[in-house]
Amino acid sequence: MKPSSFAPNKMNNMQYTTHTPHQTEELGAQLARQLAPGAVVALFGDLGAGKTAFVRGLAQGLGMSDDDITSPTYALVHEHPQLVHFDMYRVTNADDLESTGWYDYLDGTRVLAIEWSENIADELPPNAIRVHIAAINNNERRITIAHPGD
Repeated sequence: MKPSSFAPNKMNNMQYTTHTPHQTEELGAQLARQLAPGAVVALFGDLGAGKTAFVRGLAQGLGMSDDDITSPTYALVHEHPQLVHFDMYRVTNADDLESTGWYDYLDGTRVLAIEWSENIADELPPNAIRVHIAAINNNERRITIAHPGD
């Protein structure tokens, strides 16, 4: 992936290949620069695919330090001034989802980044940006970004 290859007006169902975690973060940062508060970024991918690296990039693109971005698996939700980072890995039913405060966070005040979105696919807003990350090998990732309506 070349950073210059990112074109927001051509991003609908765009596919990228990154060769390092840094490039995965950079793609996330480039996407974040196009987002407004209230945007929902739903991340899909296997364990170790690079979802948290992408979220670190989102944080960078929103002007945050990425030092605060870690996998929220044990807390389920990490709140930041510009970003709310969810990990839905352990969410298995409506009660679990409710306990994360999910519905309250859909208030449009911050960007939402959701790891393991496949676990709550039916509850994602229709305007969610869907980011599918697949490991090609230890370093390379195939990342597909799909905007609503695609």
